[in-house]
This record gives sequence, C-alpha cells and structure tokens, in this order.
Amino acid sequence: MEFEASGIGEECGVFGCVAAGEWPTQLEVAQVLTLGLVALQHRGQESAGIVTSDGGNPPTYMSHKGMGLVNSAFPPEALLKLRHGNLGICHTRYSTTGISELLNCQPFVVDTLHGRIAVAHNGELVNSRALRTKVMRHGVGLSTCSDSELITQLLALTPPMEELDSPDWVARIKNLMTETPTSYSLLIMFKDVIYAVRDPYGNRPLCIGQLVPVSKLHSSGAGEEDTEGWVVSSESCSFQSIGAKYHREVLPGEIVRISKRGIETLNVVPRPEGDPPAFCIFEYVYFARPDSIFEGQMVYTVRQRCGRQLAIEAPTDVDLVSTVPESATPAALGYAQQAGLPYMEVLCKNRYVGRTFIQPNTRLRQLGVAKKFGVLTDNFAGKRVVLVDDSIVRGNTISPIIKLLREAGAKEVHIRVASPPIRFPCYMGINIPTKEELIANKPQFKDIAGYLGADSVEYLTVEGLVTAVQEGVAAMQDQMGSRKSRVGHCTACLTGKYPVELEW
Repeated sequence: MEFEASGIGEECGVFGCVAAGEWPTQLEVAQVLTLGLVALQHRGQESAGIVTSDGGNPPTYMSHKGMGLVNSAFPPEALLKLRHGNLGICHTRYSTTGISELLNCQPFVVDTLHGRIAVAHNGELVNSRALRTKVMRHGVGLSTCSDSELITQLLALTPPMEELDSPDWVARIKNLMTETPTSYSLLIMFKDVIYAVRDPYGNRPLCIGQLVPVSKLHSSGAGEEDTEGWVVSSESCSFQSIGAKYHREVLPGEIVRISKRGIETLNVVPRPEGDPPAFCIFEYVYFARPDSIFEGQMVYTVRQRCGRQLAIEAPTDVDLVSTVPESATPAALGYAQQAGLPYMEVLCKNRYVGRTFIQPNTRLRQLGVAKKFGVLTDNFAGKRVVLVDDSIVRGNTISPIIKLLREAGAKEVHIRVASPPIRFPCYMGINIPTKEELIANKPQFKDIAGYLGADSVEYLTVEGLVTAVQEGVAAMQDQMGSRKSRVGHCTACLTGKYPVELEW
C-alpha cells in the first residue's frame, strides 16, 4: 500500500493478440486487446496505446493512443477504427524514463527497409545512454527520451549478414539482445506475426495464453483445434477476462514467433556463463496482481508464504492480526495462520479517493488518512494489534495510520513488513524514490518504531523473502517431475547487488 502512496510504480504492461485460422477473422481483436489492457491497468495509469494490423502484404496498421486510464483513452469511436485488425499489440504506461505525455506513449511504429514494425516494451535498458549515442552515430534521430523508441530504432538497423531483400528478424532481435543485457520484455509486430521476446535475465515478466471457446475455458479438453487465437501478456491475470487459458511463460532469453498458425520458439539467447536468472522479486511482493502466475506459482500464494515466514522471523505477543488494505492482505493472512492468531480487519479503505482528490484545505490536511480509511473500531478497541504492510518506503503513510488506530482505541500497534527494507534505486523498470528519500537510509531508521509511533517494527529478511519465493518454484519443479532449471531473482533494490554491471 505504501508503494502506491510513495509514487513507486511499474513502468508498464504489454499485451498482444493474434487471431487463429482464416483471415479476416471473426474475433474482435481490438476488444480483446482493450480488455487485456484493462486487466493490466495496475501496471500503468498514465497512458495507453493500441496498434492493430490486417496482416496483409504490405500490412495496414491502425493505431490509437490516449492519456489516462484505458477506459478513458479508448472511447467506443476509437475502437471502431481498430476493428478490422487480425492481430495487434498494446501498452499501458507508467513512466520511469521520459515525461508523461502522448509523445512517449507506446506502441511505437517505424518504417524500416522491409516495412513497418510496431514495438511495445516493458522495462528499462541499463545501458541506454551508450545505446542512444550509438544510434545517433548511425545518423538516426530520436524524437522521444523513451527507451522503447531506442529499442525500435535498434531493431530497424540492418544486421551485417542480412540480405537486402529478406529481413532476418531473429538476427535483428539477437543483435539487440547482444547490445543490451536487460531489462525488457518486448512485443514486436511485423506483417502477420508478433515476436515475443524476454531478456536473457528474465527481469520483467511475459507469458502466453490460448484463446478458446468459453465452454472450454475451465476444462482440460481444449486442443489445438479449439484455438481461436493466441495472446501474450505481462501477466496471466489478463487471460481469464478475455477467455484465454494460461499456456506458459516466455523463458528468459527466448524469442517466440506467434502467428495464426500457432507459437514457435525461434531461439533462446543465453546469459553469460555462470549468471543466474534475475526475475524482479518485487513482482511477487507488490507489483503483480495476486491472481497472476509467475514461475509456476500464484502470486497470492507467495505473499501468504511471505507472511508465514514473517511470523517465524518476527513474532509478537498481540491479540489480533490485520492489514493495511489491500495488497498486504495475503501476507497478513499468512502471518495470522502461522502465529495462530485471529485475523480481523481494522481499516476500511475508501476506493474513490485517489491522487485526483480535491486539493486539501487546512481542515482536510488535518484529517489526513481519515479521508482514505475508516476505522472498524469494534474489531480492535482495547486490543493489541499487529498490522502487516507490504512495504515502508518513506514512512509518510504508515505513521498517520498508526496514530489513527491509537486514537480509535488500539491498546498497542505493532508493524510487521512483508518485505525487506528498500535501500537502493532500481535501474530496470521500477520507479523508486532517490536513495536519500528512502526511510531505510535515514538516521531515523535506527529507531523506526519511535519515529513512526509504533510499539515495534520488524521487516522480513532478504533471506526470508527469497526462501518464500523459491520454495514454490522448487515444489512446482518436483510436482512436474521436470529437470530443475536455475532459479534466481533480482534483489538489487534490497541488497545493492545488480544482476549486470551498470553503464553510465
């Protein structure tokens, strides 16, 4: 919850769809794309864009972009001009590089020697400054400060061994992956196919779903003949609302071609020898929707395990367990289960108060968090409460909540945080405040309980978080009887150990 209040956010979400069978398709591709973006709205709220194609030779591209939430960016009349698409990609944005304006809205579309391509990107290139210089030395001008435009221009450059009349997209994508190790999940649309690409470290998520008839959605009997189309998304949470079954993740370094004929792995680009994968561990902690699946496990279940691990590492003598609504709820339930304590709600969130709330006058400022939360006094008056949160970033949000609970009758308020302290900036697609702004780096952190007004404050350890995440991966591999692949997660914002050397 404090991530949201502190302005920490994902860079974006990407989604794509290819209709199966004969074209022109009867599948409403534009509607599928829009609904897919709505399900990824938590990954970005600044702008959204859709590009569809008829898949012809040459293809006709149709696009629409807008600022704000998906539903406001795509009014019905905007979807009408996209309705003849047989395939398409789309994007919802939360900027970490580039200012918030329509110019930086994705997908980007550029003309290449062999025709138009459209590109949607989630992540942030760790060596973008050097790459911008390289592209400009080729005489290419850049119209935005977005990493995604940079990727688009790098893909447009002709690889040395490519024949003039035959674009080798695998070579172009591999060339890009050689130039920059991380962080990106990409959708590249060219003519009648979409290429789904994940960087060799697998830092940002990407998965594939199979569109099937609604009658086959919850059955195991759906085969290739039932396929109405293929979708690819930053998170699997988008699949159910569009009638798609989860198929699998795109592997780190994998290049997948998605066409009306199906999906095909074209190549897997390896990491430097000895390097483990580096999937962002905070996708589990906060960023992803709890019903998404990563590495074979549901995010909700991982958050519950984090709560149980937190109860083992930081027990306390209290009467009940509660949560700061609502991203920390699974962890709070896990804490209560492990500790053998009752779980009770103590706060009721007003879901209609957001950043667009009217400018507060003196009276509203004095009310503080009471504008956002009501207190369920009967559940905790006179009792000792342990409040589980997913994070404490600056400390600006949790402190007024503690004060609110005390004034409403809580005997004690103990804080337990289901993630370790954030101490370092992220350079791979997460917008984190400066190092100096983080409470974990301030002198007050030595007595954080006193600073926040709590009776005690304890965090989950880095080791505890990694254990909670990787326990599920190992269990899944055992259950499937699969060959155990290397598991690794990026914990750079917690430890300062980045998966690759940063270039400035």
